[in-house]
This record gives sequence, structure tokens and C-alpha cells, in this order.
Amino acid sequence: MYALSRRLVVAAVGVLVLGLTPAVAAAETPPQYDKLNRGVVSVHTPQGNRVGWRLLAGDPAGVTFAVYRDGTRVTETPAGGPTGFLDAGAPAGAKYTVRAVVGGVERMSAFAAEESLTLDSTAAASTRDVPIQIPPGGTTPSGESYTYAANDASVGDLDGDGQYEIVLKWDPSNAKDNSQSGYTGDVYVDAYRLDGTRLWRIDLGRNVRAGAHYTQFQVFDYDGDGRAEVAMKTADGTRSGTGQVIGSSSADYRNSSGYILSGPEYLTMFNGQTGAAMSTVNYDPPRGTVSSWGDSYGNRVDRFLAGTAYLDGSHPSLIMSRGYYTRTVIAAWDFRGGALTERWKFDSNSAGSQYTGQGDHQLAIADADGDGRDEIVFGAMAIDDNGAPLWNTRLGHGDAMHVGDLIPSRAGLEEFKVDEDTSKPAAWMADAKTGQIIWQNASCSCDNGRGVSDDIYAGSPGAESWSSAVSGLLNTSGQNIGRKPSSTNFVIWWDGDAQRELLDGTHIDKYGTSADTRLLTASGVHANNGTKNTPSLQADLFGDWREEVVWPTSDNRALRIYSTTDATSISHVSLMQDRQYREAIAWQNTAYNQPPHPSFALAR
Repeated sequence: MYALSRRLVVAAVGVLVLGLTPAVAAAETPPQYDKLNRGVVSVHTPQGNRVGWRLLAGDPAGVTFAVYRDGTRVTETPAGGPTGFLDAGAPAGAKYTVRAVVGGVERMSAFAAEESLTLDSTAAASTRDVPIQIPPGGTTPSGESYTYAANDASVGDLDGDGQYEIVLKWDPSNAKDNSQSGYTGDVYVDAYRLDGTRLWRIDLGRNVRAGAHYTQFQVFDYDGDGRAEVAMKTADGTRSGTGQVIGSSSADYRNSSGYILSGPEYLTMFNGQTGAAMSTVNYDPPRGTVSSWGDSYGNRVDRFLAGTAYLDGSHPSLIMSRGYYTRTVIAAWDFRGGALTERWKFDSNSAGSQYTGQGDHQLAIADADGDGRDEIVFGAMAIDDNGAPLWNTRLGHGDAMHVGDLIPSRAGLEEFKVDEDTSKPAAWMADAKTGQIIWQNASCSCDNGRGVSDDIYAGSPGAESWSSAVSGLLNTSGQNIGRKPSSTNFVIWWDGDAQRELLDGTHIDKYGTSADTRLLTASGVHANNGTKNTPSLQADLFGDWREEVVWPTSDNRALRIYSTTDATSISHVSLMQDRQYREAIAWQNTAYNQPPHPSFALAR
């Protein structure tokens, strides 16, 4: 199917990449998206070098690829074939370049310095270590010592060379959930090239508390100059990558319980190449009265989420929010001409009490209503591209949700979500355009804390759904079709077919009706975020359309990128050029990390 319908794949993905229907696409400015190089990678195996590269959204139907080893042309791949090649008998350390061939003419890359990345080969995967630099530990005002571990990461083309750089958050060992009192060390955010060169380090300072809910950082090209920026909440004492201090360097707003419940709060857009602060504004919404967010000691007031959305269909905007247990405020920001300006703000205080308490510990960005502009799917409700409510199921808060083309036989996108309220359905599937419930599970009279929906089983069309408190694996109608998978965490395209695999902790498994099969056990690395057991990042970073997974090494001295060595017959445009998937990579680090979903179903 995939090799024979290369023209159809490119045509369909061309629309999906832009995130527009054909009618909308003809009427609006095409959206900006990452301008990527071929992302060529080479892995030395006993059989030779396995070479892979990106198919890009701009490649025409019928494109073929000329592969060069150390400047010598070694092959031209067939039209419609996968973007991979085994260079049999080739020596380790060889360097590769790949050129598109259109109408018999080779096209030079727009990135003159493009050269293949060399990965190390292991039994089940290829890897690349990116050296990182551990911040020095310290001591809190209460005398507690702390050290640092590498935590969540994101990517963006910070310098405009067509290749992604990594932005990494360092958490101190005394990082806290908002419900926990106590001082924390400073949060650091670094940027690294894939060779380990550190571009900059931002110190968020003593007035930003460390923990999963406090610092949601976004990496995206907001102003369209071909280089990604980095945005995050800051405070007095934050020090930029060039040494600039935001606000007062001496201010200390920590109370005796370690919470920060007074003092100014800012939102800063940083230059991705240098770490310089380019624009700083007051964070909106301000905390105001702490108790108005649901408690008086500082838990719910500091529940932040972040994302990136194409609200006008053409340009990315920054989404920052505060609160989801009770009051909810979501603000959209544009970064143009070097300045942050607020586009709109949604506030449940003015929208109505029915919009309080509907958020999750994460959000999703998607063109939910199919008009070419993105919506914010905020747990049990959705906010339209103009900041007005789109729909509201009123089913309340939960810990996990997934948005994608989960039921390919239906038009549009769907949302799968688990619920925390013991009086609500344990889990449900809804139309992402209207919020209409498609199917739901009965209440479990419990907090259903984990849930996943994606296509992991070829024996049933569309996505399968499962959750902690519901038995079995459910099909697109909500019917139990068999054994529940061994994990309820991330999912990843790994082994070459159209179904995703299970990613949990530091291993990857293939779902089976009688048992799961272990495909990868990563060595010498650690997962993050306690019981969440998540990687630093999962994304299609280079090579063909399949995804890489990034874990910190056990000693926190490198980020180890794992990439599959399995062959595939599927040809597909880089997932990072699907708008919804690229946005999902940006929000993946937000609070309770969730896996990315594209706007399309790979298997139809």
C-alpha cells in the first residue's frame, strides 16, 4: 500500500503538514513550519552502513534520492521507496549526503554544510550520546543539600542550519510537587548542539520553584526568521544565557514553607541561539489572591500549562495558562518584531463557572474543528482559535488525554480522556469538533489515573484505548477486544509497521494478544518524573519518519538518543512537518508528559 501509493501519501501529507483543508489553503497564507535538512544518519552494522534520511513536505511525487558516500555516488533509490538504504560492506566512519532527484536532475540541499550524523550500533538500536554539563549543586536556606539530574527536553532549530538542537531542563533533587512544602534549588535550562556544544544556560533563579508544574518551556520559531526561540515563565533574579538579570537580583520571595506566593511574575521570550532575553512582559494572569485558585497554601495557584498554536492558520502563537482545578485562565501571545503582545485571554471567571475545573495536567493543540486554525483542547473542554469556548463536556479534571485521528472511519479528530472524578465516566471518547461523546466507560468510583489511545494492534482498525481502571483493550466503539497492554504510558513508532509500540520507563515493547514482546531495553540511562516514568523526549528527530527516544545517561553526563535499526517499507514525510505533531513536541514537556500524536492516522 505505502510503496505503491507514494503520490497519494505526499498529496495527503502535504495538506496535513499545512494543517489546512484545500479550500482554506487556497485562501490563506501557507503556514510557516520548520525548514529541515535531510537529517541523514548512518549506522555501521556487520552488513555495512544503514543510511536513513527525511522525506520532506516539499518533495514532489516521483522524487528519487541519490546517495553519496564520502563524495562518491553509490546509489539512487527508487521512486516511492522508503528513505533508507543499506550500503553493503561500507566502512565505519563513512560520511553520507543525500540529494533529491527530480526529473533526472539532482537538487542541491539548501543547507550547504549538511553532512550525515554517525550513530553507534547496538543489538536492538542505534544510539548517539550528546554530552551535557551538570550544574553545581547547592544548599537550601534550611540546610538541605541538593544535586541535579537531566529532566525534560525539547528541540528546535536554534541557529537556522536545518538541524535540531536540544533544549534541556535540569531539575534539582529537591524538586517538589505543588502539594509539597519545602525549598528547592534553582531550575536551569540549557541548549546543546548534537555534538554536545552548549550554546547557553538560563538560571531561572530562586523565585521560580522547581517541579513538574512550575516551568513549562516552549521551543518554536515564533517570529518566522528560521531560528527557534525559547519561552518560559520567569521572575526576579532570572539570569539569561548572556548574563542579563531580569528584575531584581537580590529579591527573595520564598516563604518559610518554600512556596513563592508574592512578588512579580514574568513571561520571557529568549533568543534560541544566544539565550538572550528579547522580550519580557508581566505574566498574565497574575496570581492575585492565592485562595481564589482553590486553596490557601499555594498548590493550585501555580498549576501552569503551555503550548504553541497556529491561531490564524499561518503563524505560531504562544499559549500559557494558569489553573485547572477551579479557575482557569488561558492567554495567547504573539511574538512579532521582537516584542510579545497578548492576542487574547480566556478566563473562566468571565466565561462562566461551567468552565472551571475542566482542565487536565496537560493540554493538546489541534485543528479540532477543521477550519485551518488551531484550538486548545483543555481536558474536558476546548477553546476556539479566537479565545472563545468551543465546547465543554463538563466531565472535569483528569490526568491523561490524547487527541488525533483515532477513528479514521469518522471525519475529523477525536479525543480520548480518563477522569479523576469518581462520579464521572472512567474514560471516554469524544468528537474533537463538537465535544459530543462517542462512547464512554462506566464510572469506576475511583481516580482513573492513566490512559492511552493509539493504533497498537493491526487486528483492529483505528486506535485502541486502554486505561488503569478499565479492563481490557477497547476498539473504536469502546468494545473490549482483548488483553490490556503491559504499560499505560507512551507509544512510539519504532519497528517499521504502521502500528505504534509501547514505550515505558527505559524499554519498548510490541503489543501482542497473548503477551507483549520486548524490542528494546535501554542500557545505562534513566527515566524521568518519578512514577510517570517518561523519557526526556520522544520525537522524529532525524532519519526516516520513525521516532527517536531520548533518555539521560545514568550519570547525567549525556543525553542518549535511541533510533531504530529496523527496516521499513513505508515512505512518509517527516512527522515534524505535520503541524499537530510538531506542536505536540513543543507541549510534550508540559506537566504530566504525554506522547505526541499527528493529525492523521498512518494506517487507514
